[in-house]
Amino acid sequence: MDTKTSTYHLTHHHHHLHQQTKKQTSATAVIVRSRPVQFAQTLARVFRIGRKEKISKKAANKIAAAKSSTTAAFHHQPQQQIVVMPPPPTMQTTTPPTPSTQATQTSQVVQVNGGSQSLTAKNMMPVTKRNPKDYIFGKVIGEGSYSTVYLAKDIHTNREHAIKVCEKQQIIREKKREQVRREKDALNILSNSGSSLFVKLYCTFQDAERLYFVMSYAKNGDLLPYINKVGSFDAACTRFYSGEILRALEHLHDLNIMHRDLKPENILLDHNMHIKVADFGCSKILEQPADTVDKTILDESNPRPRSNSFVGTAQYVSPELLTEKTISPSSDLWALGCIIYQMIAGLPPFRSRSEYMLFKKILNLDYVYPDGFNADAKDLVQKLLVLDPNERLGTKDDQRYTSIRSHPFYKGLDFDTLHVTTPPPIYPYLPGNSEGQELRSQYRVPDHLEPGLDDKQLTRLLGLDGQSSSTTTPAPVPRPRKRSGILHMNDEEKQHQLHQQKCNSKWHSLVEGNLIVKQGLVDKRKGLFARRRMLMLTMGPHLYYADPVNMTLKGEIPWSPQLRVEPKNFRIFFVHTPNRTYYLEDPEGFALEWCKAIEEMRVNTYGVSPTTCT
Repeated sequence: MDTKTSTYHLTHHHHHLHQQTKKQTSATAVIVRSRPVQFAQTLARVFRIGRKEKISKKAANKIAAAKSSTTAAFHHQPQQQIVVMPPPPTMQTTTPPTPSTQATQTSQVVQVNGGSQSLTAKNMMPVTKRNPKDYIFGKVIGEGSYSTVYLAKDIHTNREHAIKVCEKQQIIREKKREQVRREKDALNILSNSGSSLFVKLYCTFQDAERLYFVMSYAKNGDLLPYINKVGSFDAACTRFYSGEILRALEHLHDLNIMHRDLKPENILLDHNMHIKVADFGCSKILEQPADTVDKTILDESNPRPRSNSFVGTAQYVSPELLTEKTISPSSDLWALGCIIYQMIAGLPPFRSRSEYMLFKKILNLDYVYPDGFNADAKDLVQKLLVLDPNERLGTKDDQRYTSIRSHPFYKGLDFDTLHVTTPPPIYPYLPGNSEGQELRSQYRVPDHLEPGLDDKQLTRLLGLDGQSSSTTTPAPVPRPRKRSGILHMNDEEKQHQLHQQKCNSKWHSLVEGNLIVKQGLVDKRKGLFARRRMLMLTMGPHLYYADPVNMTLKGEIPWSPQLRVEPKNFRIFFVHTPNRTYYLEDPEGFALEWCKAIEEMRVNTYGVSPTTCT
């Protein structure tokens, strides 16, 4: 019994020891398996701590050495005056500074001769990163293929800006990333150049979907609507504005920048009617130093940078670009010649319904000078619109474009003071030609004259009242006036007349079912160009003009209470609208009847007192 009991206890004891040993072995295995991970983590921490300590020791040694050397140098060198310039107004914030911000502002470290000095700059404002919430966005003032330009107001300064907003997805889809980058680089260079002839870039920022360019705002828009409104510029206006464009090109090319898309739409007018060249998306920045730049063509044999891409606008593109050759600053001079032509003639020199025919005309130098084109301006344009870019006027000038400045067309113009000269006014103007003298309009009505457009007023307007006359055109033989009295008909009578018109008039289909009150052939002039049109005054009111050969409607003169007629002589009369002046010539010499009919329709429609322009 004792033996069994002792044997049982011994066996139980060995089993217990075996179980404990097994647990210890298992625990030991776990510890052994986890030790490599723990060891690696511990080793990494040691290395990081050692590296930080090593770096901090080196930094401390450098700082101590710099302080000692700076102190010694500062005591041995004269103290210099430190000027701290505040950031531009549009980059300042009006948020009241916190105490920590004030402490930062009043204790700024500025490096002077290798040392540091603490300055007090209470007037300095921190430069803050802008975002769309810093501006109040107003109306759209321009649109492009991948961007929209808004008129916006800075909420901090109340200053108006033009903000160009570019859609990122649109830029990527149209592959315009390089164009956006070029525009930003060119604007940065020009904004720091000190010239007032270009739009200024104040800042750029972005969000998840858009890029923003904050630029100066040109209140008077671009040049093209002014050319379209008045038809063409006189010699004084052309001389002034083309002179400012030339100065802008001189400055641009001195900075090794080619615009490559110069046209009236990219020439803006500020509040003083001075130009500001804009839109540098097609620009090219040459990388060579300024003292090595010449104005000759950049080709294969020339090691300087070149560009073979098609850029620009078809009507103003230079021929060397169409033949896939490289371009140079001379391409901008070609565009200048096109703009001068358009200012005087009213239309660009190269025009066609298809780009293929347009490019063909450019390569063949196929354009004409209309009757009445200024002789000096013609000579200047001929020397700018040259197929060989190296032979254009100005390309061989060493400094500035002296050969263009000294051209007879610019006689008496002081280029260096243009930016402080009051620009000549842009008024409606009909250039003279071989058939008659030029006609001008101030488009203003004197207060002391009697209202109305009766026979007495027409006599005064035509200079037949014993006072000076503005024309030598002889009066036509009077013809009996046919007063239809349509304006005073009742509805039933008008319907009867409309039915007769529908059956008998070939023009009925072109007037949208309106009753024609007066019709006749006129020469519709734009600048020095004229086209024969059938002019139709209808109820509504409407003023349609159609091509009498092809029997197609070409357009309509927009009606409004502000519409005014201005007879200039027995053949020519002006129709002024808010956005454009139309120059019409009745070959039969009955302009006065047109003026009376149009004015009577205006008064009958809008119920306003009859007036006319003088």
